[in-house]
Amino acid sequence: MGKKYHLFEVFGIELEYMLIDASSFKIAPIVDRLLTTKNGALTSDIDNGTVAWSNELVAHVVEIKTNGPTRDLDTLSEDFHKNVLEINRLLKSQNTKLLPTACHPLMNPLKDTRLWKHSYSEVYELYNRIFDCKGHGWSNVQSTHINLPFYDDKEFEKLHAAIRIILPLLPGLCASSPILEGKITGFKDTRLGIL
Repeated sequence: MGKKYHLFEVFGIELEYMLIDASSFKIAPIVDRLLTTKNGALTSDIDNGTVAWSNELVAHVVEIKTNGPTRDLDTLSEDFHKNVLEINRLLKSQNTKLLPTACHPLMNPLKDTRLWKHSYSEVYELYNRIFDCKGHGWSNVQSTHINLPFYDDKEFEKLHAAIRIILPLLPGLCASSPILEGKITGFKDTRLGIL
């Protein structure tokens, strides 16, 4: 078991991005090529200083995250930005780039989904068998994760109470999925309805 941290003592931030073809805007399931280009050989995790890169469930999503718990939030946005720029530089030769937003507005996950076929793939296959991961909630998803520690039950209670207050506000603050499969849905945060 790792070191136990107190509430807000450290943070873990994870950002998921889709890779898309720069010309056609279609998803590009080539995260394995990106990781190989960066590392020289295929690996599912890359240590890039304060930020790490890794694969995800599907072959078109890359995750960039704090390289372990961090206390320093002041330079984190700059560190992530540098990594986004580096990834886009590496992808340029493949005519591919990162796509921001909550989900791909044109993707048809039933046709376009390809699960990660390398390390840890047996777990992803099991997820797919149990949950059918070829849907918007699994394969057409990008997100930001904020990992917060709690030391004991009292800290968990405080964290849970704070999250219950802020959680209803997040969809309005972060809404970025008004279009799904090329159609305007009438919702600013369509992704919320498909989770």
